[in-house]
Amino acid sequence: MSATNDYYRAPDRTTATWRPSQLRAPAKPLPDAPVFDVVETKWIDPNGSLGELVAIITGVPYSYDLVETVTLYPSPEGAPKTEDDLTALPDDSPHLVGPQIEELSASVRDTLAEVDDARLPEVTRIWMNEDPSSFDDAHHTLELVKELVALARRAKASDQLLYCWGAAG
Repeated sequence: MSATNDYYRAPDRTTATWRPSQLRAPAKPLPDAPVFDVVETKWIDPNGSLGELVAIITGVPYSYDLVETVTLYPSPEGAPKTEDDLTALPDDSPHLVGPQIEELSASVRDTLAEVDDARLPEVTRIWMNEDPSSFDDAHHTLELVKELVALARRAKASDQLLYCWGAAG
């Protein structure tokens, strides 16, 4: 089983959560759909792998809560609070099967947007050493880092935030 985590920018939460079950980068966009600026990834979750990348860029120790997120979908208000609540959910509940949409903080966006391009090869090398099983090869991973940085720069220039649409697949 693999996980898809697509990072994208949006002008607001309403746009970011438009039809939450729809892919953010569909092969054929719907006529009424927002056109999202997306970086498609596998296994690059906000609190794990992306958090490691942010830690490397900022030079701070990694911690699971380094990347601050706000869960937009499914609504945290309806989230199960106990094991009984969890088992009572229907099998198709988005709290069980996803997808999930997270809003990343402006500080994460800015960290990615402001990293010096000259540092990217070294940052990528260190990041790949943190969890070598998550990455295909050095060239592919460097390109992914460049894409994430460019997305963050476009988001910052447009005064938008970054979001992560994630689903197990």
